Amino acid sequence: CSSACAGPAEAEWEEDKMRRLLHPSRNGAAFTLIEIMVVLVIIAGLVALIIPAGDRVLHRARAASCINNLRNLGSALNLYLSDHNNTMPNLVIARETIGTDPPAIDTAFLPYTEDAKVFRCPADSKKLWEKTGTSYIWNSLLNDQNVTSLNFFGFVKSNSRIPVMSDKENFHKYRDVEVNILYADGHVAKEIQFTVEEK
Repeated sequence: CSSACAGPAEAEWEEDKMRRLLHPSRNGAAFTLIEIMVVLVIIAGLVALIIPAGDRVLHRARAASCINNLRNLGSALNLYLSDHNNTMPNLVIARETIGTDPPAIDTAFLPYTEDAKVFRCPADSKKLWEKTGTSYIWNSLLNDQNVTSLNFFGFVKSNSRIPVMSDKENFHKYRDVEVNILYADGHVAKEIQFTVEEK
């Protein structure tokens, strides 16, 4: 009986072995094509969410660094003013190239800064800093004026409303207002704060 009983058991064992070969169990590490596709779609969705958020964070960091540069340039301007009887320098708005002679922001304030990189906006993708010496422009309407009695267009006299320097171009394109501005009172804002005083 042992040989007769062994026959069906052996056949059943062989059949079970074939079934396992043709249909691997879930105990193995195999994934179906649909499962792999679902995982890939989920990963693609996460990447689509993360990349724009990362770009926004990078742009905000660049804008914050630009604001800090303008604050440092405001401090350099104050040091300049203390050495020049509170008289604003006579500077061009901006130079065409770094090799030209007219006095500009970088030539006037470099001795009053710790690092020449303060003249570079990190969002300056056109590399204006490398070509012209600075990413910022000067408000030449303030040339040679005494800081205690600044006059902008003849009717704005509040230092908190008179722009002194700003980005040369709209470097911060992800915001409503795309430039940072240093005002005569030393504060920096990303909004234009131009108001006319009542007479």
